[in-house]
Amino acid sequence: MKVVLKQDVKSLGKKGELVNVSDGYARNFLFPKNLAMEANAQAMSELKNKEQAEKYRIETETAAAKADADKIEGKTVKIVAKAGQNGKLFGSVTAKEIAAQIKTDFNVELDKRKIDVNDIKSFGTFSATARLNHGVTASFFVQVCE
Repeated sequence: MKVVLKQDVKSLGKKGELVNVSDGYARNFLFPKNLAMEANAQAMSELKNKEQAEKYRIETETAAAKADADKIEGKTVKIVAKAGQNGKLFGSVTAKEIAAQIKTDFNVELDKRKIDVNDIKSFGTFSATARLNHGVTASFFVQVCE
């Protein structure tokens, strides 16, 4: 019997998959526990619609991520920091500060955990990378000045 899984079932499949199981297993275990439904025409059309909706959602998120990446790709983000006499910063420039500056300069919302940058503890220009959704990345520069 073919069934569409409503939830992940260990050693059988993941949610939304179409699997072939024995009649007894489906009637006595999967259906009573509401883990699956019979793969009739209505269930198959619902499965197809869900797959298309997920594909569309991923495409729109990827397009938005590419647009955001184009806004910051190759640009320079200027950060103002205080330093001691020898040019060494008090503390360091963090990804949180960089994300906040990108938000104000380019109106692009970035999570601080998605910004890859080495420790910045002095003045100068440093390269950084932002990882956006679905494998889209953008490289940019961070300029630290007084």
